[in-house]
Amino acid sequence: MEPDDSINALGGALEPCSNDPLTGFFRDGHCNTCAQDRGSHTVCAVMTVEFLAYSKYVGNDLSTPRPEFGFAGLKPGDNWCLCAARFLQAHDEGCAPEVNLASTHRRALAIVPLDILKRYEAQAH
Repeated sequence: MEPDDSINALGGALEPCSNDPLTGFFRDGHCNTCAQDRGSHTVCAVMTVEFLAYSKYVGNDLSTPRPEFGFAGLKPGDNWCLCAARFLQAHDEGCAPEVNLASTHRRALAIVPLDILKRYEAQAH
């Protein structure tokens, strides 16, 4: 699998999303992607209680540990490379999480318009 260029949604170098928990289609800490990434795991999202509950409700339980896959489960505040379509669905349902645009791959823009992503841009705390 050949990764796409590591360019973020703002046109700069793709910054890391999370190494703890280790995220990304390639499990490299970045929201890198490639043609084989059918889910487009390209949006670096900051997990919230509301979003984790929503994701579980729609069939993708991200909060329950799955030790057999080396997955400890996500908790609020964790960054995670989220599927772009799931982010857009959560936006449409009113429960989208914040995003880190510098860590969101530009390929997300094929699914989620930049103006929508910008509405959820995480602010430095």
